Amino acid sequence: MTTALTTTVTGRIGDSPVRPDGALKVRGEFAYSSDLWADEMLWGATLRSPHPYATIKSIDISAALALPGVSAVLTHDDVPGDNIYGLEHPDQPVLAATVVRYQGEPIAVVAADHPETARRAVDRIVVDYEVHDPVTDPEVALTAAAPVLHPDNPAGNVVRHVRIRRGEPNPTADVVVTGEYTVGMQDQAFLGPESGLAVPAEDGGVDLYIATQWLHVDQKQVARALGLPAEKVRLHLAGVGGAFGAREDLSMQVHACMLALHTLKPVKLVYGREESFFGHVHRHPAVLRYEHGATSDGDLVYVRAEILLDGGAYASTTSAVSANAATLGVGPYRVPNVSVDCRGMYTNNPPCGAMRGFGAVQAAFGYESQMDKLAAALRMDPVELRIRNALAEGDTMPTGQVIDSPAPVAELLERVRDKPLPPPVATPVDLREMPGGVSNTTHGEGVVRGVGYGVGIKNVCFSEGFDDYSTARVRLEVIGGEPVVSVHTAAAEVGQGLVTLQAQIARTELGVQRVTIQPADTSIGSAGSSSASRQSYVTGGAVRAACEAVRAEVLELAGAASLDELDLVEVLGDRVVERTVQWRHRPTEGLDPLTGQGNAHVQYAFAAHRAVVDVDVELGLVRVVELACAQDVGRAMNPDAVLGQIQGGSAQGLGLAVMEEIQVVDGKIRNPSFTDYLIPTVLDMPPMSIDVLELADPHAPYGLRGVGEPPTISSTPAIVAAIRAATGRALTRIPVRPEHIVGHVG
Repeated sequence: MTTALTTTVTGRIGDSPVRPDGALKVRGEFAYSSDLWADEMLWGATLRSPHPYATIKSIDISAALALPGVSAVLTHDDVPGDNIYGLEHPDQPVLAATVVRYQGEPIAVVAADHPETARRAVDRIVVDYEVHDPVTDPEVALTAAAPVLHPDNPAGNVVRHVRIRRGEPNPTADVVVTGEYTVGMQDQAFLGPESGLAVPAEDGGVDLYIATQWLHVDQKQVARALGLPAEKVRLHLAGVGGAFGAREDLSMQVHACMLALHTLKPVKLVYGREESFFGHVHRHPAVLRYEHGATSDGDLVYVRAEILLDGGAYASTTSAVSANAATLGVGPYRVPNVSVDCRGMYTNNPPCGAMRGFGAVQAAFGYESQMDKLAAALRMDPVELRIRNALAEGDTMPTGQVIDSPAPVAELLERVRDKPLPPPVATPVDLREMPGGVSNTTHGEGVVRGVGYGVGIKNVCFSEGFDDYSTARVRLEVIGGEPVVSVHTAAAEVGQGLVTLQAQIARTELGVQRVTIQPADTSIGSAGSSSASRQSYVTGGAVRAACEAVRAEVLELAGAASLDELDLVEVLGDRVVERTVQWRHRPTEGLDPLTGQGNAHVQYAFAAHRAVVDVDVELGLVRVVELACAQDVGRAMNPDAVLGQIQGGSAQGLGLAVMEEIQVVDGKIRNPSFTDYLIPTVLDMPPMSIDVLELADPHAPYGLRGVGEPPTISSTPAIVAAIRAATGRALTRIPVRPEHIVGHVG
């Protein structure tokens, strides 16, 4: 089902070798999870609730079972193990039994000999609901009058309340600005829908070929639901068509395995685009209330913040997202007095969880909007205000954690500020360069240019005392008369280029050109999730450590001091040198529940953006003319991949700024398609000028710093600031819509 990737392309750390999967993807020949196939395979389909909140009174599957070609119709009664799962906190049923808490919640699954037959069978299932008024406003969910959606949760509808307290409780300042900001629900919008193939095994277990971000946490949850030991639930990473956080939670994994074990045939489940919108978590919508106080010279005195995150119907990663929003909630600035309260809430809206930026995105829109507002109140340049208060190495975070690696926030801001601005629109006007494009809405009349800035901070790796590690197995042997290195981890390649990086590390450490990256699966120990910008750090560290162990054994075998002295073919002969290493970064600790103090994070990463926009102030249309970005990456392990991550992250930030939002009304999604949920295309993405700094983190492998998330954080507030500069509008909500600009709303 999955194959090893072998590469002989020259490329060590610091090079940009060709990706072994790149040509296949460009030619459309790469096998994604939706391409999986097996003999005698059945097709699965899912019945989902049309209601955001309802009691299930009865389920009648008889008509579905009677349809020719249907092999199984399963409900909660057929879950062989525990009918519950959850990434951080098990609170979500595999199949709803007595209550549905969001539109799209799975109730039954079907297996049939054809996908259309499976869909027809789903339509024949009859469910009798008692519909309730949904709780769709997190502010209402916080009140005593709201129904408690999870009665066993001791905090009612609060998933987690994170408090940060530092400095004086009641400081005063010369200049005070307040603001309330709103962030809409963004979708990860990966192009490859949820899909996988479950194959029953002779030992009573199951093999699941799946597109996911975290094989072992999937395995743990699936095994519990199936009532099987983990060793009988074998997961294999299939081709992943993007992730961005949405594949951390389970979708169809348990359903496919249940159907396969029930029918004793392979079962394939593939979501269509509309179903995908109901089948995975989204970015948490947020309401953020800030108060910033500063001296008349522009030194920050205090920040007070209240952040409310809508976690939707189930917990997912709301607890950790709340911690990030709180601990990073004042931004990359020195603030002596801090009071932050962040609450993640249960509602009957779609479940929300991990997405690139993970709580830091929402907070950044709030604190960066405030910095612009404060600069205006002080009559200061907004970049100078940021530089004056910028964090640096040795400064202390609001959690009491000292930043013990480079934090070049001021330099990043200076670099984007000092870049040449793009030229004004040429005359005669090229319509392709106007807001509205070739729609011919304007020839320049009503178009105003604006420039804005944003800077952000993001933690890297897992936090708050989580046992964060990765496992790597490295094997060195002679095959066909040449030395070959094989690298095996369970780390998910989700498009970020991890397979390339693992090969680069092996070549660097062992000096061998031919490297094979084995398919990721659960036959080796966990590598953790491909999230939190952590895989280069943690799995990269594990691969390096395993290579070092192999190298040490070879040198001992040869009695040599360096591999450069050796002919590996001669030294190894028919010997195989193999080492498996479990590698951990330095430990973190939990936050104090009352004050939020603690060394909670492994590493901090920073990026800054300057955005230039043209706005048709009469029609409310926006064209982003240019994005400039400066980011410290510690060490550019693969420079081309670094640039790709910065460009891609900036594109997602642009999407949140001006177009991307899941429209949820009364708990129901109104735009579950890429026709109505808009994402940036190549025509929306402007040219980028990028500065990459390499200021090594002494605590990290090779000095690297996580790259993928920071550009998503700072690009959004920079673009919105530029639109504000062009329009004079407050623009307190994202994404910014035309009606916000022309003044009909907000």
